[in-house]
Amino acid sequence: MRIVAFGDIHMEYGNIKKIPALAEADLVVITGDLTNFGGRADARQVLAAIRAINPNILALPGNLDQPEVGDLLIEEGISLHGQGRLLGNIGIFGVGGSNITPFKTPTEFSEAALTAILQDAHAQVKEAEHLILVAHPPPLNTRTDVIASGIHVGSPAVRTFIEAVQPALCLTGHIHEARGTDLLGATRIINPGMLKDGAWIEIVADVSGISAELAL
Repeated sequence: MRIVAFGDIHMEYGNIKKIPALAEADLVVITGDLTNFGGRADARQVLAAIRAINPNILALPGNLDQPEVGDLLIEEGISLHGQGRLLGNIGIFGVGGSNITPFKTPTEFSEAALTAILQDAHAQVKEAEHLILVAHPPPLNTRTDVIASGIHVGSPAVRTFIEAVQPALCLTGHIHEARGTDLLGATRIINPGMLKDGAWIEIVADVSGISAELAL
C-alpha cells in the first residue's frame, strides 16, 4: 500500500498537482487544516480539488477548521477524528483539532479530551499488526512542535499516548515552522509543514512493516 499524506492546506491547494505520487497512491491522508477558519463550503472545495486527482481520502479537521468541517468529514465517511480504519494489517487512526492555544481557534480540545479521543480511535484498530497515528496536534517536546521563538507547544496528551502505545508512525502538523522528523521510542514522527511550502509524506506499508519519508 502506498499512502501520500499532507496537511495545513489553508485553502492553498495548488501544490497538490506537484505531488508526483498522488494519482497513483492507494490512499491520501489529510492531516488537518483544510481551510483557514472556513466551514463546509471551503472544505468541499479543497476535497474536490484532491478528489479530481485521487478520490481515496481520509482526513482530519484541524484547529483552524470550523467544527462543521469535522461534521462534513463524518458525513462523507472519510473522518479519522476519533476513528480507526483497518487496511489489511495496518491500523490507521487519528485525532484532529489541537490542544488549547492562546488564540481561541475554532477546534481546540483539553488534554483530557484529546486523551479520550485517542483512546476511542485506538480501540478500533488496536489488534492491527502495524499502527499509524494521524494527529493534527504534534506531541510535546519534539522537533515537530517548536514555534519560531523556540518554545514547544505540542500536546502532552499526544506525547503520553505515543510513549505508551508506540505506533509505528505519527503523521502530524499544526506547527508550520516545525517541518521535520523525530523519534519517540520506536515511533517515527513526521510534520510536513504547510502544503504551500511544498512538502508531503510518502508512506509504503506492506507485510514487512511501514516506511515513511518526508518528500520535497
